[in-house]
Amino acid sequence: MKVKLFLVAVFFISTHLVWAQYPEIKTDLDKKVKAFLEANMRNWRDLNVPLSDGKVLYDIIVENNYQSVVEIGTSTGHSGIWIAWALSKTGGKMITFEIDRDRHLKAKANFEQAGLAGYIDARLGDAHELVPALNGQYDFVFSDADKDWYKNYFIGMDPKIVTSGCFVAHNVNQRTRDIRDFLDYIESRNNYKTTINGAVSISYKIKP
Repeated sequence: MKVKLFLVAVFFISTHLVWAQYPEIKTDLDKKVKAFLEANMRNWRDLNVPLSDGKVLYDIIVENNYQSVVEIGTSTGHSGIWIAWALSKTGGKMITFEIDRDRHLKAKANFEQAGLAGYIDARLGDAHELVPALNGQYDFVFSDADKDWYKNYFIGMDPKIVTSGCFVAHNVNQRTRDIRDFLDYIESRNNYKTTINGAVSISYKIKP
């Protein structure tokens, strides 16, 4: 009996914690996005972020009212859904790059089903080429593509990030040589303030 009660308690607590990570539901779009994420909770296996990191992205964008976003590495769209959900609150839009055609098409279908396609410009291609060629100014960048290119992605996007903007990189807890090189480089920049939140590095541009 005690074992059963313990298991019920664990299930209740874990379920509550997962639910607690979702934003407050206020609109019909919120309901649609949350329902889509819940229905697909166990389907984000293909190089996607976990729910907790998706919520981190959402919170950064909403809290800073970011509106012009670049995502490097769409995968099948989990992080993009969290970003676009936040942009539905700020009135912004995201450009996202994915090199793999199958993942790109699956992400576009997921964006449509979640009701967020209008906030997303999903582009198929090699970010090694697309990032340097990208025009415009942006206030939020999320890098979750090839880890050995993180430093190059940052160098390519840095001039395009506005002051008070933010560059976020995923999987920095892996601490491979490439990740260490990237972190050493970005932490050495005196115009950025960088913190680490679990698997995510968060770098705010504090001056030009």
